[in-house]
Amino acid sequence: MKKLIGLLVLVAMVSLSQNVIAQNFKFGHINSDELFSIMPEKDTILKQMEDLRTELQNALEIMQVEYNNKFNDYSNEAEKLSELVRKTKEEELVDMQQRIANFSKNADQQLVNKQNELMQPVIQKAEKGIKDVAREGGFTYIFDLSRGPIIYFNEEQSENILDKVKAKLGIQ
Repeated sequence: MKKLIGLLVLVAMVSLSQNVIAQNFKFGHINSDELFSIMPEKDTILKQMEDLRTELQNALEIMQVEYNNKFNDYSNEAEKLSELVRKTKEEELVDMQQRIANFSKNADQQLVNKQNELMQPVIQKAEKGIKDVAREGGFTYIFDLSRGPIIYFNEEQSENILDKVKAKLGIQ
């Protein structure tokens, strides 16, 4: 009886393993960087980012010019100033340097935050398009060639879905 149960278990396992082996996986790939580069929102985002970058850079340059003028004035008259006035002007210059450094650091962070804010809806739109194409096409996996270390893929067994996603998103 134990031999019969063992045989039945063996037959069941072989049958199940054949079903798993017989499954047909469908693979696709896309380069999301290429997709983002052709999305129409890209130009608007680049313009907004350039406008913000220019605004921040102009403000920083104004601060730097003000600092340079105060430094030059201080340098020209430092020998004539009393100890208290000289020390006060030096503290003012150090304070200005610190404000410029803080502004620069905050400006960099603001640029990163703005880019993330502007890109988030575009990323979500692209991901939705990719997922819709994957579902409709019956794909098991979609690999993003721009995101990670894919060491090898066989282009004959993996379909590039960029054109399908472009069509899905209405991109020419």
